[in-house]
Amino acid sequence: MTNDNNIPAVSVVMPVYGAEMTVAETVYSVLGQSFEDFELLIVNDGAKDSSIAVCEGFHDPRVRMIHQKNRGLSGARNTGIREARGKFIALIDADDTWHPHKLRNHVIHLEASPQVGISYSGSAMVDELSGAIGVSQKPRLKDVRPEHVFLRNPIGNGSAPVFRRKVFEDIAYSDPVHGESAYFDETFRQSEDIECWTRIALTTDWKMEGLPGQLTNYRINANGLSADVEKQLANWERMVSKVAETNPQFHRRWAKVARGFQLRYLARRAVQSGKGAQGLSLCMKALREAPHLFIREPLKTTTTVGAAIFFAFAPSSFVEVIRRRFLGGAS
Repeated sequence: MTNDNNIPAVSVVMPVYGAEMTVAETVYSVLGQSFEDFELLIVNDGAKDSSIAVCEGFHDPRVRMIHQKNRGLSGARNTGIREARGKFIALIDADDTWHPHKLRNHVIHLEASPQVGISYSGSAMVDELSGAIGVSQKPRLKDVRPEHVFLRNPIGNGSAPVFRRKVFEDIAYSDPVHGESAYFDETFRQSEDIECWTRIALTTDWKMEGLPGQLTNYRINANGLSADVEKQLANWERMVSKVAETNPQFHRRWAKVARGFQLRYLARRAVQSGKGAQGLSLCMKALREAPHLFIREPLKTTTTVGAAIFFAFAPSSFVEVIRRRFLGGAS
């Protein structure tokens, strides 16, 4: 499939900052797509390592480099989206990779379904060396309602979705700091994805649909699992506050349930980093917010609570071995 006037069908937006160890593999996975009618917009978000030198080593006419001062992931995505020329816009982070047929499958899906604004798929988790860890995201694919997005984020990570350009046009607003069109909220350094997905679900009529299978490899950095859980929760609560402003009735109906899911997710992250006591505390908070988690998802909830108890009391010599088997991003 090709377009007239040298305008690509798809614009792939890839922010780059501190990704010198992974960015080459990411670029190769994009340039190796079976669907070739795309441009790759590499947004240098003020990188200070050799990431950009690696990117500049790719001599492919579909690659465009964009340079800016550091504005974070949301700011880099916004810049790329503004510069994008394609009918469809795909996002990929500089430490993830794609299945060779990912773009082809999503373009076919979007072309055949004009009411669908976001096409996504599941993701396979890989470790720092790109090895499969046997865990995958298998999201809801059909009949996605706003509460599904808010509670369980079926789109998943930022490297999974492909958007119709019109979706971003419909949620655009003027960034108060830079005076430019924005799509992702640049005040968020975490929870920016779910904030954007939920805003789309609540303020537009576009459908979200997924394709079967895992078309994205989502990298789990074991060192990153020990990130400040309280900071993650604070950013998530900011997102919930925005939902309350956008649709107060929706917030009243779903906020406590969503908080229970989020606390359980953070409990799993704590356990994944070997912090069993913290994980157990978060599990208890989750169940106080949404005690019916045991009914909604008994296996995952029981597994999370059980793992938290084990890690809270197990001898430290067992923790690292077992922790690796619990590694994964599902909430």
